[in-house]
Amino acid sequence: MAEGDKREGEGGPATGVVVKPRPKTKKPAMYKVLMLNDDYTPMEFVVHVLERFFQKSRDEATRIMMHVHRRGVGVCGIYTYEVAETKVTQVMDLARQNQHPLQCTIEKE
Repeated sequence: MAEGDKREGEGGPATGVVVKPRPKTKKPAMYKVLMLNDDYTPMEFVVHVLERFFQKSRDEATRIMMHVHRRGVGVCGIYTYEVAETKVTQVMDLARQNQHPLQCTIEKE
């Protein structure tokens, strides 16, 4: 058989498409930043914290602050673990600097 007489699949080079599987990406786990009520931290300071660290408007910050005051705990925001941890640290540091016992914590959503 001459070179040009060969049929596909009869010893010739095989051709095909290589399909590379795409890795499945998962969304990161999210965490709620919770603020706990106490009887000593001034309400205005809590509103300031919510505006500064959680980018809340004055009205939204006041609403969250009143929720925390009445219910004992409230959600400030929902973030990835690292962001939530950083925000808790920032709030706690500012509270300590101003001698307030304000507490924040994180909880998996």
